[in-house]
Amino acid sequence: MNLQKLSRLDLNLLVALQALLEEKSVTRAAQRLFITQPAMSRVLQRLRQQLDDPLFTRTGNILIPTPKAQELQLRLPMLLDGILDMVTDGEFDPATYVGEITIAIPEFIAISLASQLTALLNKYAPGVILSISSETDSVAGELSDGVLDFAIDIKREITAEVTARHLSIFSPSIWMREGHPLAKKNRVTLDEILQYPYVQYYLLIAKRVSARTDARFDRALRKQGRSRSKAMVTNQLMTAIETICASDCLMVSAKFGSGMERELYRIVTKTYPDDLPHEGTVPLVLLQHKRTLGSPIHQWLSEKIVELARDMENPHEPQSMLFD
Repeated sequence: MNLQKLSRLDLNLLVALQALLEEKSVTRAAQRLFITQPAMSRVLQRLRQQLDDPLFTRTGNILIPTPKAQELQLRLPMLLDGILDMVTDGEFDPATYVGEITIAIPEFIAISLASQLTALLNKYAPGVILSISSETDSVAGELSDGVLDFAIDIKREITAEVTARHLSIFSPSIWMREGHPLAKKNRVTLDEILQYPYVQYYLLIAKRVSARTDARFDRALRKQGRSRSKAMVTNQLMTAIETICASDCLMVSAKFGSGMERELYRIVTKTYPDDLPHEGTVPLVLLQHKRTLGSPIHQWLSEKIVELARDMENPHEPQSMLFD
């Protein structure tokens, strides 16, 4: 961009040119801009010098634009509207925004949240395209670099440049298939659930998982000198659900979301065993880099995500979200 050349151009002249193009009269253009007719004549002369073109010829009292002025007439309104949007302090209208918003969301949350968020955007901000992923090399790094606009994740230590807004709090439970040997018991003990292998669904946003992946459940067991048997570690939600439905494997989970697992897969949940000390609640947060805090579309969208998460959290209708 040639900033030196731009610095020599008075952008107010472009406003005057737009008035002249619309009114095709020096007098009427002057009235529009609340200046005198001689002052507008001087502005027109400056425009001719800076743009190196006569811009208008006169037929009677009507200004006829030259080809260069006709070209500017096509481009100038969009340019001025863009400048006006950039400096206007009025209320942001999401319906006017056109662009892509990228969000990293663990799959188990995306299933419940993404469809509702997309429906909301289709209604109020149809120009927004959502790009949703569940894998990243670095949440903080990609937020900082602008690869991500938002991330939804479990609250954890992260860089000071990333802000975290509370979305919801959930508590752990044990998932199993409807016909599991423990399914009809009102309460399960630690000894009982450790008799069965586990599917560990890795809920934090990550690109890869392994059998070495540690979880709160593993750390709580280790404090008692115990451990569990793992049959699978995965970050694929449907794979995890299908596996526990086709076997006696268990899975640690928590209450939140759409309840899809009960309706489609006939999953039974059990209260976390009393004889295993654990962190009673786990907070879910919306992550955003400080560079986007002043952006109207990001402000608006963050509020909508928080509202959707709050609406999904219904204490009278327990719902499920993976926890391990």
